[in-house]
Amino acid sequence: MPTERSGKPTFVPPDTTTALPKLPFHFSAKGLEEAARVLSAGPAGVFRALLHDQESESTLLVARQVLEAFLTRGRELAAKSPEAGTPSRDFAAAVAALVERARDELATELDGLDELAATGPDVRTAVLRQRGVLGLLAGCWLDVVSQPATQPAVVVNRLFAQHFALRGAGDPRRSARYRRARVLEDAGAALPDVAAADFLERAQARDLTILLGCFPLALAVLPANFLPEVVGVHYAFHALGVDDRLLGTPPPLPESELRDLLAEYARLADGEERDRLVAAVVLTLALEREHVAMLGQLAEFRKTQPLESKVAEIFARHAPLAGRQHGRIRVGRLPLVDIFDGFGRVAGRVDETALAEFLAEFRESPYLKARRDGDCRFLAAIRFGGPMFGIFSAGEAGILAEWAARVQAGERPDIALPPNTAGDDRARYWREAIAAARPADVVVSEEEPADHRELFYRLVNIENFANTLSLAAERAEKCFQDAEILFEHGAGGRYTDASFFEYSPDALYHRAERIYWEKLVDPYEPLTEIPDVDEVLFRQNTYHLTYLIDGAWLHRLGRLGRQERESDSMLFAIYADEMGNGDVRKNHLTLTRRALASMGIHLPHIRTAEFMDQDELPDDLYGFALQQLCLCLFPDRFHNEILGYNLAIEMFGSGEMRLHEIQKLRHHGFDDCYEQAHLTIDNFSAGHAKQAADIIVAYLDRVRRTSGDGAIAEEWRRIWRGYASFAYFLEQPMLKELAERQAAGPVRETTAELVL
Repeated sequence: MPTERSGKPTFVPPDTTTALPKLPFHFSAKGLEEAARVLSAGPAGVFRALLHDQESESTLLVARQVLEAFLTRGRELAAKSPEAGTPSRDFAAAVAALVERARDELATELDGLDELAATGPDVRTAVLRQRGVLGLLAGCWLDVVSQPATQPAVVVNRLFAQHFALRGAGDPRRSARYRRARVLEDAGAALPDVAAADFLERAQARDLTILLGCFPLALAVLPANFLPEVVGVHYAFHALGVDDRLLGTPPPLPESELRDLLAEYARLADGEERDRLVAAVVLTLALEREHVAMLGQLAEFRKTQPLESKVAEIFARHAPLAGRQHGRIRVGRLPLVDIFDGFGRVAGRVDETALAEFLAEFRESPYLKARRDGDCRFLAAIRFGGPMFGIFSAGEAGILAEWAARVQAGERPDIALPPNTAGDDRARYWREAIAAARPADVVVSEEEPADHRELFYRLVNIENFANTLSLAAERAEKCFQDAEILFEHGAGGRYTDASFFEYSPDALYHRAERIYWEKLVDPYEPLTEIPDVDEVLFRQNTYHLTYLIDGAWLHRLGRLGRQERESDSMLFAIYADEMGNGDVRKNHLTLTRRALASMGIHLPHIRTAEFMDQDELPDDLYGFALQQLCLCLFPDRFHNEILGYNLAIEMFGSGEMRLHEIQKLRHHGFDDCYEQAHLTIDNFSAGHAKQAADIIVAYLDRVRRTSGDGAIAEEWRRIWRGYASFAYFLEQPMLKELAERQAAGPVRETTAELVL
């Protein structure tokens, strides 16, 4: 093997982590109160919190409680199943056989479901739309599995490679989720984006569907702590392929690739970790059986549902939104508005007695009586040109037309409104299980970190220190505010120009190109004298802490429900490049470890408590890394600032500083792989630096098209202060000179500690 300081690639043992050390989950008392409120909001409230509010401390606690309920059940099922015992030989084949048996068992039920769905388009639509809720969540457990606490583990990179493939290699139109949504649309079961406020309502999602959806959403919030479970769920869900079977689509991931991942995990994991994976597999198979059984119940209900019941559902769905414009409309003796108000709601359900009475009255009203042209006032009202056009969907309008025709033909069946109870028993079980879950590893703590090292440790392990989120947000915001001093004085920067300017695409590209040439490229001259080895090592050590979290500023931007903007997919593509697109050899964190090893520097992983005691990187270097870790935790709140920060950090990868470091490293025989990779990938021709500018333009173009030109100014100001926040650390010598020239007042307190 090459030796250290040889100038050749240095051998670095791969990161064989398969599960993170078990740590308590720290929450504040306020976080506990907020989590209790979310959990009391019912299945839909929990689902929406896990999906939409991933920056709140309470959401992490909700996720922990949901996982406790589900994973406890998984362990119970695995303990009762002799087939689920961890095999001593060919682990992957044994787990695959377990899934294959479940697939064979489900085949009969799915065939029966096909037969039921064939009895009517509304039956098939109801089944596909219901299943679509879970199908469109598929893979969300991989959204943040790649993070500072888990990279560059071999298994994590294998997972990320498959995540990259599921995401269409950065093209959302080629993603598995997009293709699945198109198939649902073609089948007449279109659903809005999962982030849409009415997603669950449009899907007419049953409580069991919603609760089962909470499990993958919770796993997506805490993937680092449940890595064995992520692997198990990922394999079982995709290998079982319920959605592919229902939709008639090819599997998004070949089973052979899934099996290879399973085998790799088994080779590296210990017995307890394999047991956790198997329990997750058994649980996933059980949950899929539960949902397929519920789909059968739903299909049977839709098949046998009386027409009057379907009409009643339609009126019940729309009645709460009926406005006062119906004040002059009477059905029977009462105004329609009073009738709708009288429906009331008990436990979220419309008063069925009042609803049935209304339908009986409406059947006899003049609004359904046939006119000479064969039409009736009600149907005319809901067609194009009528006062109720657009209220009912095409499917609903068809049901209402069929009902009106039967009423006009003299049919007066008893109005029976059989309840839809599909999945109710299992939903009740899961509601109670989640409510009763009490994770033993939850700790209530208000203690703040003692120093920057402990804060760094907490931020890397943020899943276990959700009580630090508010501190991280405050710290990031303060830095953004402090950095605005460069709006006025930034032109004097050595490597940046954060002086503010009015935005236009041309102005941004002009500024970026000017910085590239005048600040980064043109000043370059090869060094005529190379510093001694100690000085080179010291200089490199000023960078290493941020190199060890490379890409972190983007790692949370690709989450479920946040992929509708062109800029989002472009940012994900940059992050994927930083992580080697799943190839651990090209992962920038692997390159960092190679470079460090060539210098004789061997550090514990940044997620470990031991890293707090390392003595290679001194305390005054933490500020820059802390800001990056703080801002990345809030991809919604600080989305604009991250766009600007991304531009700054990607541009800094090019030019004089990088070329000088390469020259010095090569002179002393150190591995320059990390510096070389960024010099090429961050180029301003087509690389990350140019892409970062393109992303800002794409984002602001969307703002202009959706909100108008007037909305751009504030959005742009926030983006540029993100750029300035990077420059704020990089240009500390200039800022110190500026402070010394200021005649009045002491230098204000700042968040910057790094001097380059």
